[in-house]
Amino acid sequence: MRLGQNFLTDPNLLEAIVREAEITPEDVVLEVGAGEGVLTRKLAEVAALVHAIEIDRRLEPVLGEIASDPRVRLHWGDAMRFDFAGIQPAPTAMVANLPYAVATPVILTTIAELPTIARWTVMVQREIADRLRSAPGSRLYGGPSVLAQLATDVKLLRKVSPEVFRPRPRVASAVLSLDRTGAAATPALRALVRESFAHRRKWVARARELARPGRLKAGRAARAERGRA
Repeated sequence: MRLGQNFLTDPNLLEAIVREAEITPEDVVLEVGAGEGVLTRKLAEVAALVHAIEIDRRLEPVLGEIASDPRVRLHWGDAMRFDFAGIQPAPTAMVANLPYAVATPVILTTIAELPTIARWTVMVQREIADRLRSAPGSRLYGGPSVLAQLATDVKLLRKVSPEVFRPRPRVASAVLSLDRTGAAATPALRALVRESFAHRRKWVARARELARPGRLKAGRAARAERGRA
């Protein structure tokens, strides 16, 4: 397995993903983790343009051929360090078989940095799918759930068996859809969410104090000082 990637081998599933993504000839699609390019080819058949991001240079021989298609722009780089906001023309949709290790941060980063994306259709580890769509009170509900659901409507499209990948992963997968419903969380709100879930069994104020020791005490002291002035 290269860099945590599992390559799709089921052509019927590929067709289903592209169909469920509802890509139109006007769409500019972002694909993170192009792999061997099988999904890239399918997307290029229906989209105006596909931005395909791949980190593994060992895939250059096969992807180089695909990149000769004028509807494909191949970007070599690490998705965790990629300047998504700088992509031009800006993507309107994201369709990808995401590497498990980066799936959650990539989804949340693209929600925040690419307001032009209206919908995501992504293959992820089943646990990630369950986490992102979980409801308050669930043991899986956490910061990623809040941030994803604040800006999108998250739905499970289908469960996926390990048998459709090469190499076969040890965990189940799922195809997830996210339809944008609003703006992404502000940096301040993202920080508040992270701090609030840092210590799940604490009240929010106490959780923030544990996440940033001394911050709340300093804030109380400052307010008290203003009150005495």
